[in-house]
Amino acid sequence: MKRPAVRMVDVAALAGVSAGTASKALSNTGQLSQETRDRVRRAAAQLGFTPDARGRALSSGRTYTVALLTTDSSGRFSIPIMRGVEDVLSAGELATVLCDTRDDPLREQTYLRSLVARGVDGIVVTGRRTEPRRPIDVPLPVVYALAASTNPADASVIVDDAAGAAATITHLRGLGRTRIAHITGPADHRSAAERAQAITPDLCTEPLFGEWSERWGRQATDLVLRQRPDAITCGSDQIARGVCDRLRELGHSVPEDVAVTGYDNWPVMALASRPPLTTVDLRLEDLGRRAATLLLEAMDGKPHHGVLELPTQLVTRESTLGA
Repeated sequence: MKRPAVRMVDVAALAGVSAGTASKALSNTGQLSQETRDRVRRAAAQLGFTPDARGRALSSGRTYTVALLTTDSSGRFSIPIMRGVEDVLSAGELATVLCDTRDDPLREQTYLRSLVARGVDGIVVTGRRTEPRRPIDVPLPVVYALAASTNPADASVIVDDAAGAAATITHLRGLGRTRIAHITGPADHRSAAERAQAITPDLCTEPLFGEWSERWGRQATDLVLRQRPDAITCGSDQIARGVCDRLRELGHSVPEDVAVTGYDNWPVMALASRPPLTTVDLRLEDLGRRAATLLLEAMDGKPHHGVLELPTQLVTRESTLGA
């Protein structure tokens, strides 16, 4: 015999609250204490309650769907941010839809028209670059992640790149390194310029700007070695891996002769490097979680305004500490 479906009133009765309160707790809306929300969720889990998404949408006028609009086709930055966004949104049973614009303004506008027509509840805008970007024009709550909106009234969450770069210098100085060089990406990229500017006074030579590639790391190593550095900081893990490879080819030991640091904490590069890289973690999942929290608050009528800068984290490994 088929058991009757569990209803919202059953969850409310077990949790000792009204049906309206139970509904708000499960949809992550309303002014409820965390204790009440947790008690309702435990009751729902105990009873095996599954909300009727269609009925909930019709009664609330919401679709319980949020879009992540990105220009990062490779997913290098957008996927970790999306994981953080989903950590927050899944608690309220909101779905996340990924929309890749491929840096095409027309494609972006097509996506935006479709998302508005489908009635998504909000949008997180992100990408692979940190340059401030023009805001999107939609009648929905929007939060910008990694790259800030050029409109100071918008809500943006970015990474403190300057502090991350400075942390590598503090680390190297603490290890007794005194002649530090810097190899990084294109000079017209905000991330490269900001990281280099933060540490230029501590360098033994001017920063070298080039590509975000291992090849550039190898090429630039030949140039900076003329200054006889005992440490090389790099604007990305890709560059740092190329630096380590070239130093090894030339007979220099890392870190005994030259310590090396990267940036991004991209496991594909940082852990596969020989030796593994000391690097700066952008904490992109934290960035996604904070962006999603701000979006939920905006959807609840409490929007944030301005730029919120989050800290990075220095991760130390063998490229500076040795075996």
